[in-house]
Amino acid sequence: MDNLFGEFMGTMVLIVFGCGVCANMTLTNSKGQGGGWVCIALGWGFAVTLGVFTATTLGAPQGDLNPAVTLAKTMVGIYTPAQFLATSGAQLVGAILGATIVWLAYLPHWEKTEDPAAKLGVFATGPAIRSPISNFLTEAIATFFLMFVIWMIFGEAVGQLVPGYGPYMVGILIVALGLSLGGSTGYAMNPARDLGPRIAHAILPIAGKGDSDWGYAWVPIAGPFVGAAVAYVVASAGGAI
Repeated sequence: MDNLFGEFMGTMVLIVFGCGVCANMTLTNSKGQGGGWVCIALGWGFAVTLGVFTATTLGAPQGDLNPAVTLAKTMVGIYTPAQFLATSGAQLVGAILGATIVWLAYLPHWEKTEDPAAKLGVFATGPAIRSPISNFLTEAIATFFLMFVIWMIFGEAVGQLVPGYGPYMVGILIVALGLSLGGSTGYAMNPARDLGPRIAHAILPIAGKGDSDWGYAWVPIAGPFVGAAVAYVVASAGGAI
């Protein structure tokens, strides 16, 4: 039960800081409006680090915050299938709550922001060029490197990391992925990160919101799961896990 609470709270923190930086950079009359992609990449990196610290402190020693990561660890044997489903559910609910908190934090700005797509972009990812198969491939590639490099960071050959250092390394990895591979799809790499806030966008009374783009929603769900599974296969074949 502690694991589920930790994953729930950690994912909530992830989304508050992650979707929060998107809101700050995007919404009209926000003091950070126009800050740009580097700020977003840094913000998501910090969000992951802070979310992992929250999850682990509250009883989730793995600190996944991401059903795709949880799937890969299930393939290793860390979780049972039932635990995978429960953990993923906790992550999803935490993401919905986090997105709701961001909506409340920027409450006056939704009405001032005219572009419905910009509002959706605070919550969910979307492609720079809409090409579903290519977008799926991008998400799979990005998540492959997320999971594969996590295993490299924590690999036995690297040696025992100083306690508390791991989340910082994963945060740096998130920034690197955003700067390198994030420009095509917004690098969801996390089904809960995208689906939870997309659900919040759909159900919240956001002023002037448009469609939640459910036609695209399968991409940031399926792509990360496939990428994480392939990372398991490659890392396992290489003897890293």
